[in-house]
Amino acid sequence: MKPPNMLPFIDLAAQQAQIRPQIEAAITRVLDHGQYIMGAEVDALEHALTDFTGARHAITTSSGTDALMLCLMALGVKAGDAVIVPSFSFAATAEILPCLGAVPIFAEVDAAHFTLDPARLDDALTAAQTAGLSVVGIIPVGLFGQPADMARINAFAEKHGLWVIDDAAQSLGSTRDGKRAGQMAAMTATSFFPAKPLGCYGDGGAIFTDDDTRADIARSARQHGMGKMRYQYERIGMTARMDTIQAAILLEKLKLFPDELKQRQRLADTYKNALESILTPQALPQNTTSSWAQYAVLLPPKNSGGISRDALQERLKNHGIPTAIYYPKGIHEHPPYANYPITQGGLAITEDLCQRILALPFHAWLDNDAQDYIIGAVKDAITA
Repeated sequence: MKPPNMLPFIDLAAQQAQIRPQIEAAITRVLDHGQYIMGAEVDALEHALTDFTGARHAITTSSGTDALMLCLMALGVKAGDAVIVPSFSFAATAEILPCLGAVPIFAEVDAAHFTLDPARLDDALTAAQTAGLSVVGIIPVGLFGQPADMARINAFAEKHGLWVIDDAAQSLGSTRDGKRAGQMAAMTATSFFPAKPLGCYGDGGAIFTDDDTRADIARSARQHGMGKMRYQYERIGMTARMDTIQAAILLEKLKLFPDELKQRQRLADTYKNALESILTPQALPQNTTSSWAQYAVLLPPKNSGGISRDALQERLKNHGIPTAIYYPKGIHEHPPYANYPITQGGLAITEDLCQRILALPFHAWLDNDAQDYIIGAVKDAITA
């Protein structure tokens, strides 16, 4: 049975309906006090986020990309420095580097988990050295809600004198080996883009760190490099403050977040149990939880004789089911990044994932009937 309308891929309205009165009251409080920039709600949110993550410092920002940029500033990244990043990711992970004159080194991901592969970091380091570049750090990405293997990545970094920034734009709320996202690296950046597991109603982001000095630099750089006194500048900075209204909204949404994470896991388990015999889900390692920002599966290889991704998407669309491709190309395949080094041995796994990946509708408020309908349509399309 075809639904009367296209199902939402991510249903923000369903969540909003649960807390609309609280959201409106929170916004009204900001309108009443009129402190639209760096109001009391910003400070309150930062304290709530330190409680949630366990990090010593939470520094809110205007976006997840700005959070990454401020991390680089706090770490003293300069022109010519090289940084290892996965190519199978959103562009923000890499684009912040050329903005500071630094160089991304595109590294390979693990075929089962889709996150940066610690076993291939030596290959990335070799590629940088071959290009005459000095690597200073690594930015793993918690992809689709799942953190990378941060223990092994941190160990590699320590061995080679590198820093690590955890790009947790998609993975806030996840855990690995007893640590929450926000505690897994020297610095962590996240995003509150509306479609994220914890999203505001505009752009927003945050930095997490236990390092007092780096936190102070990030806070200063967030506001034009300002020092203790207004119009006293201590460094080159930028404008990267979170609006007070977005902080007020996030304070209300954060109250729901732990329960929503449980809902996301339940829905992910349902998809996995129903579809793993015909599609390959993102594997979840032991001692790891995911915030399930997306639910992505791999289609069989093209030469397997099964349905093509384009055909599957079209059949599902005809049944009112939207899908998305994260990501149709590795970052290294896009023209602005084509001349940057890639890991020694190439990026065959990244390129294969880009050909076979597909994301299904997923959000914490997906009801059982809708999910059953999606599962039935996927099975029918693939086995027809």
